[in-house]
Amino acid sequence: MEQGEAASSPAAEEKAAGEEEEDDFGYRLFPDRNKKPQSFLVRSLFTFHNRCQLMLRMTLDTNPYAQLLLEAMKQSGCTVFNDRHFSCENCDGCVSGGFDSATSQIVLCQNNIRHQSHMNRVVTHELIHAFDHCRAHVDWFKNVKHLACSEIRAANLSGDCTLMNEIARFKFGLKGHHQTCVRDRAIRSILAVRKVSKETAEKAVDEVFDACFNDLEPFGRIPHSKKDAKRAYRDFQNRDRYNANL
Repeated sequence: MEQGEAASSPAAEEKAAGEEEEDDFGYRLFPDRNKKPQSFLVRSLFTFHNRCQLMLRMTLDTNPYAQLLLEAMKQSGCTVFNDRHFSCENCDGCVSGGFDSATSQIVLCQNNIRHQSHMNRVVTHELIHAFDHCRAHVDWFKNVKHLACSEIRAANLSGDCTLMNEIARFKFGLKGHHQTCVRDRAIRSILAVRKVSKETAEKAVDEVFDACFNDLEPFGRIPHSKKDAKRAYRDFQNRDRYNANL
């Protein structure tokens, strides 16, 4: 999840006094999740919702990151449908999107996504979680290492840590900066949706970092730019054609 983006789940943690406090699995960040769906007429009256839907359609139709992930999910037996698997909703002020593993639905925070490039990144980030959910059956609710792995992959492959995005955050670095950004954003995402200590989140990320950072599926490379993503998408399509002829 980007701060930004909330991934799936959390677990329960004990209070300092010794009683157990039930975790809400990050759903507090998405208050519209538990509300009765509004009618199309009512939703159409809200500018945020209309803008969100238009930007989502633009992302799905034109963004190579999203197009590659959609095709990869289809090949894995998890075809994504716009009306079924995406939902534009109002969210907590600190997140832009999330993947609800209980419903296999991506939540897009219509009150926090303000421009197309942000929508592109959020959709890509959450589609990586959805792809992991499809291919690996991630235990979002009980295994923090599973969550950490998907957050590492999402930060690494979605464009969250591109040089331009980091400059926009006033963060600069040289050697190892991309890895540092991925690690930091994965930790922040876990802390946003899980009631665990910072030390627990850091340990989970560090224990799986190398394996998950180097898992580049379905891109086959780290797409540092849209040009890289287009090349990866073309290679993915060619790989599919090659496999079909075997």
